[in-house]
Amino acid sequence: MGLGYIGLPTAIIAAKSGIDVTGVDINEKVVNQTNAGLLHIVEPKLEDYLKDVLKAGLFRATSHPVESDAFFIVVPTPFKGDHQPDISYVENATRMVLPLLRPGNLFVIESTSPVGTTEQITKLIYTERPDLKNAIHIAYCPERVLPGNVIFELVNNDRVIGGINEESTEHAIKFYSQFVKGELHPTNARTAELCKLTENSSRDVQIAFANELSMICEQADINVWDLIELANKHPRVNILQPGCGVGGHCIAVDPYFITAAYPNEAKIIATAREINNYKAQWCAERVKNAMLEFELKYSRKPVVAMMGLAFKPNIDDLRESPSKRITTEVLQSKNNADILVVEPNIKEHNVFKLTPYQEAYQRADLVVFLTAHKEFMKLEWRDDKVYLDFCGIFKK
Repeated sequence: MGLGYIGLPTAIIAAKSGIDVTGVDINEKVVNQTNAGLLHIVEPKLEDYLKDVLKAGLFRATSHPVESDAFFIVVPTPFKGDHQPDISYVENATRMVLPLLRPGNLFVIESTSPVGTTEQITKLIYTERPDLKNAIHIAYCPERVLPGNVIFELVNNDRVIGGINEESTEHAIKFYSQFVKGELHPTNARTAELCKLTENSSRDVQIAFANELSMICEQADINVWDLIELANKHPRVNILQPGCGVGGHCIAVDPYFITAAYPNEAKIIATAREINNYKAQWCAERVKNAMLEFELKYSRKPVVAMMGLAFKPNIDDLRESPSKRITTEVLQSKNNADILVVEPNIKEHNVFKLTPYQEAYQRADLVVFLTAHKEFMKLEWRDDKVYLDFCGIFKK
């Protein structure tokens, strides 16, 4: 249930291992495109795998679920209001399959969820289908993949699997063992839920430290990239690379699932979120100030290239992207400015007019590197341009 950045690769990899898979999505365009053998996401080699499983008859996409032996909920879990978790997508997907559930079925939630979600969905199933109480196997198993390397990581990464009881855990492990080579670690559903949130919150805290360092170095007139490289020579220090914030549907969202439930305890996690959100605003202000300085110096408005919209390098995912947020802020604050928006991993966008990266780089007076795409790494430094490098393209 759900053919997005995680659901579709999972369905394809499972089918590739010989499992008969039906992928369900409420977006008809996604369904039609998938059945035509075309990926609606950017993921190396995955489209070839999609064509293989379609040809083999092991996978098909549809807008309605069908009777199955196992059901997997892989839909978004955004937040609403003041960063409160929204599990309505999980609930709606569950209700879609409720009439199809049979005794002995496996029901797994992969969507990142607040602690207690699996128990809440179990209660929903048993309330609506009392005949299934203690008759189906329910578990939680979060994904652990890196966009751009999904094929390898879906198969080789360890997984944490937590059932509502030991029998459910065992059934889920048996299923995943058909295509996961990494170790499968049994636990309970609540621990598995918090494990996923903990992993991403840990990353968020570490990135916040790097981003905070970058702002300190700006004030101290120190090259942050040199500083981190030198500090990491210490055998027990491993500082991450700073950027213009944190994006994506995981690290930028999941910590709020903890802070919302445990506001008095999650102090470091909440502060890290504030730092990473502020870093994007800080970058936007730096761009606006640089544009003003250029205009005062040369008596004309600069041509500005905003390089990258995706939340991380070499993917097309713009969800919660600080690069997108910074670009929007600059565009909205500078009327009639000549601002070129660049994202080499997407062909078009419904808000931004996109410019090829070579053209933008050639035309721009002020080049703002927001996302470290591989295409940008090949560009050569030019003394006739002003650079704002927030992601380390020209670290030296």
